[in-house]
Amino acid sequence: MFHLLHRYGDAVREIDDSVGKILTLLQDLKITKDTFVFFTSDNGAALISAPKQGGSNGPFLCGKQTTFEGGMREPAIVWWPGHIATGQVSHQLGSIMDLFTTSLSLAGLEPPSDRVIDGLDLLPSMLQGQLVDRPIFYYRGNTLMAVTLGQYKAHFWTWTNSWEEFKQGIDFCPGQNVSGVTTHTQEEHTKLPLVFHLGRDPGEKYPLSFASTEYLDVLRRITPVVQQHQEALVPGQPQLNVCNQAVMNWTPPGCEKLGKCLTPPESVPKKCFWPH
Repeated sequence: MFHLLHRYGDAVREIDDSVGKILTLLQDLKITKDTFVFFTSDNGAALISAPKQGGSNGPFLCGKQTTFEGGMREPAIVWWPGHIATGQVSHQLGSIMDLFTTSLSLAGLEPPSDRVIDGLDLLPSMLQGQLVDRPIFYYRGNTLMAVTLGQYKAHFWTWTNSWEEFKQGIDFCPGQNVSGVTTHTQEEHTKLPLVFHLGRDPGEKYPLSFASTEYLDVLRRITPVVQQHQEALVPGQPQLNVCNQAVMNWTPPGCEKLGKCLTPPESVPKKCFWPH
């Protein structure tokens, strides 16, 4: 029987098999109670990939490289036998930045006090079921695009990808069009942000009415949070500039032995040429 193996499905099966081998080894070594395993992704499915090759984001809007839920929201699985019971579900909103702080907590260490640490210790949520109402800020380049607070998400800018890219067939939101939201030009909403209730509208299709009491209440909550964030923000020097062609010139592993390494251009970090 001939089977046409789907590349995305193949990748999922390979990851499943590899993670299974790691967990089995931990069990064989009898160190599961001393090993904290956290499984997640760094972004939503890359819908820009060929049809059915980038996965699915279900009801969420758009995909990787956008700040809509399809690009930013991922599930996470925590495995720590003897400490975290099976079958539990937490609705705590987390960030990969939290893994640093959580890891320090696991080791009984305090975070550095000479700098601002953005990560949150997730252990109280995982072990005691506590929920922390914390904001999450979404950036593209150095622009604050959106913020989530509780069940609400406010967009200060909306943009998928440029018309130039879109006309070339590059689409971060294939088959999804929300008027005034999934735009191919950067649309500013800093005065009146577009606000969605993610519990009722996870697909970000129906922004709250500007005149509604709910919208005004949300705006009163979110505005001081954003102001405090921006006033305390200390810009950092990017360690990996994605617009630096020398950095992005990936060299295949093992190329030295094969004599097939690519020669990267001179490293001249600079800002992206696209609007940000």
